[in-house]
Amino acid sequence: SGGIPGRLFREFALTLSAAILVSLVLSLILTPMMCARWLRLPDHSSARGKTKRRETWIERGLLGFGRICLRGYQRSLDWALAHSRITLLILLGTIGLNVYLYSVVPKGFFPQQDTGQLLGFFRVDQGTSFQAMLPKLERFRNELLKDPAVDTVTGFAGGRGGSHSSFLLIQLKPFEARDVSATDVVNRLRGRFNNEPGARLFLVPMQDVRVGGRQGLASYEYSLLASDLDLLKTWLPRVQQALAGLPELVDVESDIEDKGRRVELVIDREVATRLGVDMALVASTLNNSFSQRQVSVIYGPLNQYRVVMSVLPEYAQDAESLKLVQVVTQDGNRVPLASFTRFEVGTAPLRVRHQGLLAEESVSFSLAPGVSLGEATQAIEAAVARTGLPTNQLQGVFQGSAQALQESLDQQPWLILAALLTMYIVLGMLYESYIHPLTILSTLPSAGIGALLALMLLKYEFSLIALIGVFLLIGIVKKNAIMMVDFALHAERQRGLTPRQAIYEACLIRFRPIMMTTLSAIFGALPLVLATGAGVELRQPLGITIVGGLIVSQVLTLYTTPVVYLYLDRLRLWFRARRARPVPAAQE
Repeated sequence: SGGIPGRLFREFALTLSAAILVSLVLSLILTPMMCARWLRLPDHSSARGKTKRRETWIERGLLGFGRICLRGYQRSLDWALAHSRITLLILLGTIGLNVYLYSVVPKGFFPQQDTGQLLGFFRVDQGTSFQAMLPKLERFRNELLKDPAVDTVTGFAGGRGGSHSSFLLIQLKPFEARDVSATDVVNRLRGRFNNEPGARLFLVPMQDVRVGGRQGLASYEYSLLASDLDLLKTWLPRVQQALAGLPELVDVESDIEDKGRRVELVIDREVATRLGVDMALVASTLNNSFSQRQVSVIYGPLNQYRVVMSVLPEYAQDAESLKLVQVVTQDGNRVPLASFTRFEVGTAPLRVRHQGLLAEESVSFSLAPGVSLGEATQAIEAAVARTGLPTNQLQGVFQGSAQALQESLDQQPWLILAALLTMYIVLGMLYESYIHPLTILSTLPSAGIGALLALMLLKYEFSLIALIGVFLLIGIVKKNAIMMVDFALHAERQRGLTPRQAIYEACLIRFRPIMMTTLSAIFGALPLVLATGAGVELRQPLGITIVGGLIVSQVLTLYTTPVVYLYLDRLRLWFRARRARPVPAAQE
């Protein structure tokens, strides 16, 4: 698969394959060596009697608790096998519940992190000079410093898109010194910068992982592409107005720059000719006055100093200063520029952005509190459709993370299906059967329910990180069924037990290792869930999916796996009997 999600999944697959290969080599080499060195017969010498009695007391407690759990599981297993139809209906219900939960769970691309830093994008009205922008930027910086969660603010004037745009780097106080997250700080500060005339500030929490090489005024972007600039200029305000009315979005702003102030000097050439003024003289005079032209270099003992010629700053603030400019002709006469010119003030685009061969303008937006990126993209598509956008002349596309989310959502079902198909083929070759791999794969729906319910309960989105957790969970969960099925098949083939006797004995004997491996995996994933600090939001969905999926799957698969094993074994015997049935001879 292509795009950012495809590359991420390929990198994840390569990393996982390398880890499996290394662990396989180490287990084949180190495990026998460690068993040979560390496994010893118990030492009953009197010198270690006290320590041995203490170890025996601990072991007795653990073994007693294990026997109680095993007796309880044996009773409940007898009931599940006696009511196998109810157990099978529960399994079918889990499959349907998986589909429903996947359709309603909030979806996102990457979790929103709190890295302790914010980015502020500052804009003034188009045509505002750099000198007029600086006081407004300083007022916004001082207002940010008043917030109790803000530590430092660094401003970069004119650093984004020209003199009318700048950006701020806001460093928040350490986590122990503030009780709110970076997103809460953004929501709290949003209303403080709406009353400044001619200027706006948009705040975005900084993220460790960003998709797309272009940063808009907010977290996400929706772009319009067209070959006709007039058509693009007509429809962009309509789309922006439609998006601004959505309750799922905040900080809706377009980055179009088509209202730059333009001063057009209209020259009366006949009058200029009578006064002895040519066009080259007019151009050089204006260049010397307002373009900060370098005219010389002063060489000192250590440094070089460039001499820049221009008018005084007070004469370069307004177009009215053109009336004071005089042109010196070759005869030495001073001719006022206003005597043969007039100027007209209008607007002009400061830049025209392109994507590929098409002109492009974007509408930036952020998410309202409690809204997922998946919900926002659905609302945007519906709102744009209501505007009647001519799709044959204009293209509306998401950019950055929003675009990557759409690609990821399109690929997720196929990726999960490919993983299930691959496991079915591998297990089929392992057991030389078409039926028993289905028994092992029947454990996966319960794991999916646990993962999705855990994410929804803790109010996390089903992000790309959570999907990676689901793939890890698939490999961990199916080991329960592998332990049972492998033991049951061996008991059938070597000891001649019936399928019911074999799977019943497998469940009871494999109960202890199943519980131990599941608890080990849960405790191994708990640090991801309970971790604190900068950027932990990126890792928490991974631990939540593993812990939630293991808890639910552990409860269900201990009962559904033997029931599915028996039903599929009956299906296998039915197919075998049907193939062995003799074909009736044709009547003459």
